[in-house]
Amino acid sequence: MKLKLRLATCGLFAVSLLLTAVPAMAGDADPLAATGRWSVYTAGRAATPPMGWSSWNAFGTDVTEARVLDSANTIVASGLAAKGYLYINIDDGWWLKRRQSDGRMQVRTVIFPSAAVGGKDESSFRPFTDKIHSMGLKAGIYSDLGRNSCSQAYGGPSTPNLPEGTVAEREVGLYGHAEKDIKLYFQDWGFDFIKVDGCGVRAFGPDSGKVTSGQYRVLGPMIDFQSVNRTDVAEIKKLYGEVADHLKRYNPDGDFVFSICAWGSADVRSWSRTVGNLSRTSDDITPSWGRMLTNLDSAATRALYAHPGSWNDPDMLFVGHGDFDEHHLTEARSHFALWAMLSAPLIIGYDLRKAPPELMEIFGNSELIAINQDPAGNQAVLAYETDDVQIFVKSRGDDPAHKAVAIFNRGTAAQEVTLSADHLKYAAGADVQLTDLWTKAALPAFKGEVKLRVEPRQTLVFDARGMRALDGGVYLSEMPGRVNPAVDGVVTPQADPFIHRGVSPWAGTRGRGDLPMYAGWGGAQADVTPYGRSLQIAGKPFASGIGILANSRLEVRLSGERRFTASVGVDDSTLDTSTPVTFQVYGDGKLLGQSSALRFGSAPEELTVEVAGYKILELVARSTVSGNAERTVVTWGNAALLK
Repeated sequence: MKLKLRLATCGLFAVSLLLTAVPAMAGDADPLAATGRWSVYTAGRAATPPMGWSSWNAFGTDVTEARVLDSANTIVASGLAAKGYLYINIDDGWWLKRRQSDGRMQVRTVIFPSAAVGGKDESSFRPFTDKIHSMGLKAGIYSDLGRNSCSQAYGGPSTPNLPEGTVAEREVGLYGHAEKDIKLYFQDWGFDFIKVDGCGVRAFGPDSGKVTSGQYRVLGPMIDFQSVNRTDVAEIKKLYGEVADHLKRYNPDGDFVFSICAWGSADVRSWSRTVGNLSRTSDDITPSWGRMLTNLDSAATRALYAHPGSWNDPDMLFVGHGDFDEHHLTEARSHFALWAMLSAPLIIGYDLRKAPPELMEIFGNSELIAINQDPAGNQAVLAYETDDVQIFVKSRGDDPAHKAVAIFNRGTAAQEVTLSADHLKYAAGADVQLTDLWTKAALPAFKGEVKLRVEPRQTLVFDARGMRALDGGVYLSEMPGRVNPAVDGVVTPQADPFIHRGVSPWAGTRGRGDLPMYAGWGGAQADVTPYGRSLQIAGKPFASGIGILANSRLEVRLSGERRFTASVGVDDSTLDTSTPVTFQVYGDGKLLGQSSALRFGSAPEELTVEVAGYKILELVARSTVSGNAERTVVTWGNAALLK
């Protein structure tokens, strides 16, 4: 079936008929109603992923002012600052107590001596941040959404620098003090970045030994890692939203970065990109190969959830430690390259005072940094995926013929990998040119496909240029940074079963193992369905497109394109084979075109609309039944913008 609708044919009478054919969603507000705006968070300073250094992976809570300043000096002297590593972040361990007379936070001046200003029981981080700023860098601080921090939750008797004093004095988190603390940290002390952890709303439930012993007060738990249904999603979103509001209020110049650390729980996938600049997608990384795979997998399929201003965060870099130290340079390069391709924050977690040249070369690879910092903000999309090999492709800049491609061997045996022009969405009959971003060597041009040997745990990374397969346009899946699943149709968040499950670094082999817990399964995907199946409508496959659930709304930023086209329908992988779905296209809030009501087995229907002059396109897939109890999977096949 084929249907072409253009703006000129959509008179008021026709639009009225089209709209009456589709019932409104239940409730007072219709989340699928076109808004004509881009809803991704754009406050703060994260047009590209933040780069810098953090004290945590290097020192834990055993942090000192001297260690932080030494790292800052090394970043400047080594040239890393000039390459973009600007944020110097203090993590857990800096605080002494909360003063009870006025609730003001006190710095542990024994380890941060410059903070000892104003006499007894007075302290200020302003001399420290002034020093950081004088070096041309920016300063970051750490807090928690609850009353207490992660080191208080999981540290033991030997953990250094835990807050001191009474139960109330040791309540150093934001809960009940968010506005006062944010004002202090940013307006008074001059910080530029804050990471807000969530241990305080996760680890201090009534059954916690630290609560029953009287060390801490009970709070929640508001987050239950094993059950999103027992997590107070609305409250977690509200608390983080309040922090965001305070950050805007006390940073009128917008010079801040807000890092949300809810570890992929609390349905954070669905709301974090409207609240903060960074969103952790997993539990903590450790310097082990298996744990790196876990954190990689938690972000690798979320390309449509990363955009300029708000990024997926699979946690800080562990290059320099354990499986990624100077004796494991293949693994270290893979870790760094994959984070670069994912548009993840590049936050070094290593004592740079002892970094050998080989590690500094990895941190300072200008070509990989340029991939990470590409202003178009496209997280790499998986073009091929198995348990052994993954191929990531990332569009660079505004030219869809310019890409980066990473070929990752996850396993322990060498692999012969065939890279094809199709993986890159290039024309098979035209030359493809690859330049190795590790060696800087140009490979011989190829047509169609090329075979490459990838050693165990190696990641080959290339700059790629070729002729576009789609003449005069781009597929939406090539530019995920311009596509936002404002409503992705997920109404029952579920743990993702496809994340690598390694031996837990915290529990070892006790219990049942590290069970899937990240509630991101079923969200919008580029070139595959929400559940990782090939896109297919009534037996017709689509190599390109957007897979999503029904009752969803995609926002697309336009850049001078004149036409949108897609083949739409209910995907063959759907569990719901009875509910009809109608596809609508809006430009700046105005209905431009609409399909008929399509069911499972209906032939794909072509939608073509003129979009010249519009700024925001919205793609709505609306079923006759609210929610997605039966997982109605739909496909925007070959969705593309044409010049």
